[in-house]
Amino acid sequence: MLPKVSIVVPVYNVEKYLRQCLDSVINQTLTNIEIICVNDGSTDNSLTILQEYADKDSRIRVIDKPNSGYGHSMNIGFQLCTGEYIGIVESDDFAKSEMFEILYKIAIENDLDIARCHFFTFTQKDSSIKKIDSYQMETNVLINPQNDLSPFLQWPSVWANIYKRTFIQENNLKFLETPGASYQDTAFSFKVYACATRMMLIDAPLIYYRIHDQSSIKSKDKVFCICDEFNEIMAFCKNKMLYEKLKYLICYLQYKSYKWNYNRLEMPHRYLFLLHWSKEIRKNSEIYSRNNPFFIFKDLKKIVVIKLLPLLYRYRNEL
Repeated sequence: MLPKVSIVVPVYNVEKYLRQCLDSVINQTLTNIEIICVNDGSTDNSLTILQEYADKDSRIRVIDKPNSGYGHSMNIGFQLCTGEYIGIVESDDFAKSEMFEILYKIAIENDLDIARCHFFTFTQKDSSIKKIDSYQMETNVLINPQNDLSPFLQWPSVWANIYKRTFIQENNLKFLETPGASYQDTAFSFKVYACATRMMLIDAPLIYYRIHDQSSIKSKDKVFCICDEFNEIMAFCKNKMLYEKLKYLICYLQYKSYKWNYNRLEMPHRYLFLLHWSKEIRKNSEIYSRNNPFFIFKDLKKIVVIKLLPLLYRYRNEL
């Protein structure tokens, strides 16, 4: 009998948190699951821990490969899934024991492409927990993202969803395989919602997203990863003839994501990214304008500063 849910766990140097993650997955109340752990060339004891758990639980399959990044790991994991639905638990996060039973039941009852839940943030520094609601979406109602754009306005949080496997395969939905592990959920989430017609959000938080102390981006290789994600989104939409319909939404999401990226960068990467951002706004001035229904006045004021006087934004980004 095929598993009801395949759970993909991408792993890279997370020995400190991995046992808590795996315990939360193997102790799911939905027992007919497969657990595909993709080790992305970890240099700590992560692989040893994975093999230890696999020896004790036949549902666990460990894939060990050279380091190639989060996107490649996710694509490998998705390709190997055999379940009716696919879920994700990142190896430094942990799920409530009832998570996949609840989401699977809702998905099957409503023939969903995607079932989604709320989630908690877990701040490692002080162990504080905060509930994060997908507040712009209605709960417990069928949503068609073709007509209702609210799913696009949530955190990407690919691990708060389960996806019908045939839906993923038929639409050839994949993660962008850029190096490292920055923002690869951005384009994937957008592409998933752009293709889905049946989605539902349940009114319960079921997974804990761990926030690490390392919140800034120091590697120069990751500075422009978010730009790669939006290039992928635009290429996908143009290929699917969706760009004209979604261009203002894409622009708005790009603005919000670029702001987030900018605030995580350290100098001199922050300044270089700001110059690139300014150039993109000038290039796409028609959609970075008051014509865009998603922008409020405060957004437009910041956009003008970034476009014309990026150094002013650098020193007065509280505008």
